[in-house]
Amino acid sequence: MYEFHGDKKRYFDMTCAVTRDHIIPFLRERFPFPEGMEVLEIGCGEAGVLKAFTDLGYTCTGIELEDARLDHARAFMPEEMAAGKVRFVHGDIYDIEPERDLGKRFDLIILKDVIEHIPDQSRFMPQLHRYLKPGGAVFFAFPPWMMPYGGHQQVLPGKWASKLPWYHLLPGSLYPAALKALGVNASGIATMEEIRSTGISIERFLRIGKQAGFRVKHRRDYLFNPIYEHKFGLRPRRLPVFLGAIPWLRNFYTMGVYFLMEASERQ
Repeated sequence: MYEFHGDKKRYFDMTCAVTRDHIIPFLRERFPFPEGMEVLEIGCGEAGVLKAFTDLGYTCTGIELEDARLDHARAFMPEEMAAGKVRFVHGDIYDIEPERDLGKRFDLIILKDVIEHIPDQSRFMPQLHRYLKPGGAVFFAFPPWMMPYGGHQQVLPGKWASKLPWYHLLPGSLYPAALKALGVNASGIATMEEIRSTGISIERFLRIGKQAGFRVKHRRDYLFNPIYEHKFGLRPRRLPVFLGAIPWLRNFYTMGVYFLMEASERQ
């Protein structure tokens, strides 16, 4: 496990910086930020992403299933909360009615490093329309499952367990057996198996997005994910176009993708 995984304030600052320097510029290329824009982040964690938007004067809401993570968010953004610039909701989006429980719908919805952790993604995606204003958009960022660390093994303790690439792609019982051989305990193996059950490829994401009534408005594939600059000192690098044009194989070397999606005409 890397040190930054346990330092919540450092991770909050890293996420805020990536949002300010990369995500917001990416969005501005295709999405006109309306005056008084309302931003919703689903799976906001400690809310570093939302901090970058409140710094620009936008009003934000964060929904998070883990209340302990919201405790950190509240501790990191007390002034923004007091000024009414951000609110946090502990809950499940399936149980929330946006207009009844939140009093609004949103111009922009953000899911950063979240979709790859959600079970039954094909059921989840259509729910986003309930939260979106007409003309709004949804931003997704995620690591494709087949990339070197798509199994999130970097969060594991132990040098080899956290740094070996691609072994999360071992089939069936070979993967938990490899984790056990690398010294991962039963709880860690269960967590990695859960991540395996929800990992998502670029192709599957595009397919379920289309089925849910969304189309791609803007896209960027990364060879080196922007957050790697803060984690590992690697400057962000986009995936060469010719590599990104090869379906399925591109999942193995695309370490991060950004998608801006809008409702298709039939919605």
